[in-house]
Amino acid sequence: MGETTVTKPEGLAAALPDRVAAETERGQLRRLRTPRRPRFWFEILLIAVSYWTYSLVRNAVPEQRAEALRNADWIWRVEHHLGIAVEESVNHAVNSVHWLIVGMNYYYATLHFIVTLGVLVWLYRRHPGRYAATRLTLFATTAVALVGYYLYPLAPPRLMNGGAFIDTVMVHQTWGSMASGDLKHMSNQYAAMPSMHIGWSVWCGLTIFALATVPWARVLGLLYPALTLVVIVATANHFWLDAVGGVLCLAFGFTVARLWYGRQPYALPKVVPTRRPDESRPPARVERTRGGCQRSEMP
Repeated sequence: MGETTVTKPEGLAAALPDRVAAETERGQLRRLRTPRRPRFWFEILLIAVSYWTYSLVRNAVPEQRAEALRNADWIWRVEHHLGIAVEESVNHAVNSVHWLIVGMNYYYATLHFIVTLGVLVWLYRRHPGRYAATRLTLFATTAVALVGYYLYPLAPPRLMNGGAFIDTVMVHQTWGSMASGDLKHMSNQYAAMPSMHIGWSVWCGLTIFALATVPWARVLGLLYPALTLVVIVATANHFWLDAVGGVLCLAFGFTVARLWYGRQPYALPKVVPTRRPDESRPPARVERTRGGCQRSEMP
């Protein structure tokens, strides 16, 4: 006869806390990955702290001027090779129309923040179930951009040595860039790759296009990043390839949100139910023993 293995009650009692702890940890992770109704005070604090941290880190990156200028020359040569080096022509053409370039200077300085915050508020009010995942996309996009600023310093076209680009803010004396004029010492001038004007504007545009129900709003959502691309080039603040870098960062942000929530942000439920008082307690677990069923509560 074979030997019969008997599990002593003491062994079961010793193993139970480990099983309970593991299941509790899985339950906590599952709750973190489940969309919840956002809290206003927490979101305001999170956005404020996050932007302060972003600005601090971005401006703390060493201004490696020599390397940044070499990288700008290389980008310019690559674009010539690809046949897309038309930034200088766009810059000069738009600069010749005073009212247009002045408007673009102010566009560059303001809408980058106004539209992004506006979309966040709209998501918070109208799509609370999708808010956290979409916000995570934006935050992950911005975080990976900081890595780009550190690893690849890049001068904008208007600062290139021997270049014929026009710094439209300096020429027209407008408040259009934190990296020009009296404000140039408040921002790292050699953090042009990737372009977060493009990363954030494409995020706004896709969010509006995917979730808005009014046709004209969806059209504006698509036009916004396209116009932003023209503005960053016309004001000589970015190369075309900076915009490509911004889109790649956004793709990374969407990937992070997809992995965390299991679905793309726009596919999540629009509204999440309000938590009931008994939802804070974990569900009961039923264990089958030789003597029948024994009901035990998860701690």
